Amino acid sequence: MNGQELQKMAGDCTVGLPDVGVEHRFGPDWNVYKVRGKVFMLMTDMPGRPVVILKADPDDAVALREQHPDITPGYHMNKRHWITVEGGGTVDEKLVEELVIDSYRLVVGGLPKSEQPVDPHTYGRRV
Repeated sequence: MNGQELQKMAGDCTVGLPDVGVEHRFGPDWNVYKVRGKVFMLMTDMPGRPVVILKADPDDAVALREQHPDITPGYHMNKRHWITVEGGGTVDEKLVEELVIDSYRLVVGGLPKSEQPVDPHTYGRRV
């Protein structure tokens, strides 16, 4: 999948997520996805390459970067807690969906319990 397909797929994954909004506060080239005011996904173009930037558990982020050459440390973000995903051979639709939902759940889990739109421990988990 190429970068545009990656961004469309990631954006489509957010459609059913509760309380998600999109802003363009860094300019028209940045889509900033938030849940209850907290960022969980960003989309932009690094020079000539459309990317998706997602929050990730630090241990998972290391493993993902080791397994997928198309996943690198977060562009303009904390390199330990964020990853950048590019379109490429090792990134497929299932992985993109998992990464978007994981990022959403991580951010929801950091909200006060009374503000959490879903249970971050169970939401989106496949049984």
